[in-house]
Amino acid sequence: MNVQAQLHHNLRPRNEGMPLTLDPIRGAQVNLSAAERRVASLPGRRTVKKEWQAAWLIKALQLIDLTTLAGDDTPGRVHRLCAKARQPLREDLVEALGLPASPHVGAVCVYPTMVAPAVRALAGSGIPVASVATGFPAGLTPLPLRLDEIRMAIADGAEEIDIVITRAHVLTQDWQALYDEVKAMRETCGRAHLKAILATGDLRTLRNVYKASMVAMMAGADFIKTSTGKEEVNATLPVSLVMCRAIRDYLALTGFKVGFKPAGGVRTAKDALNWLILIKEELGREWLEPDLFRIGASALLGDIERQIEHFVTGRYAAASRHAMA
Repeated sequence: MNVQAQLHHNLRPRNEGMPLTLDPIRGAQVNLSAAERRVASLPGRRTVKKEWQAAWLIKALQLIDLTTLAGDDTPGRVHRLCAKARQPLREDLVEALGLPASPHVGAVCVYPTMVAPAVRALAGSGIPVASVATGFPAGLTPLPLRLDEIRMAIADGAEEIDIVITRAHVLTQDWQALYDEVKAMRETCGRAHLKAILATGDLRTLRNVYKASMVAMMAGADFIKTSTGKEEVNATLPVSLVMCRAIRDYLALTGFKVGFKPAGGVRTAKDALNWLILIKEELGREWLEPDLFRIGASALLGDIERQIEHFVTGRYAAASRHAMA
């Protein structure tokens, strides 16, 4: 079977990238205090309540890359996660909200060895399987092995590949090495979409985050993603603001819209709303769709369900009523 031919038809065109040019990043400056003030203003300036909050949370649910990246993952655990991805809300809540059908999450994200079980479990659902690869989370295995890992995940049916960059290239300002690395990974992905994980908590400065974002997009990344979820500091709003500004600058440079994915530490419905507001204000309504925005999370879905049940019933349920599987 030609797995490449089976790839999800709703994905956007690939980012063709561009030759590496240092002009857009040479002398780039980021004002940390200004970035922090900007994101601190979001909750106070935009507040959504009642049915509007429920609508925003349903949108957030549809943008989740439902993820399991644990050392004790099994095909059975992945199968249960995929069942949750297909039906993230209980039927009584779907009916009470008046939804025409049960929404589903944006994707399921697993290790390469768990791709095949996930593909089987999601068959016919329209939910793509994403796989981390390239020596996740450290990204320090030899490049040929990292490329082989991409090939394996795609051969088993992954439609999206979440790669990790070599942080040392950023810390030493070796932009050519970073560009060449991401470009090789992008070419290996074929028709599968590539999300470049920058591991921003390891990059030390917002200026480095901006420069790494630009170089990854020039090399052909279809999404830029904050974190592996394994760093000490994962997704933060200031980092996300800087990455969104980089996406805007790349759009102005090339005319191409690149997606964005915060991951790691996005656990509550309130967190999700803050990111949705940031994306809408910085990038626009078009980015509030799964082909341009994802949230990498697992615990987040349970809290969204809990908040939706509170909207429907007026009561908060125990967390056990919204188990992941």
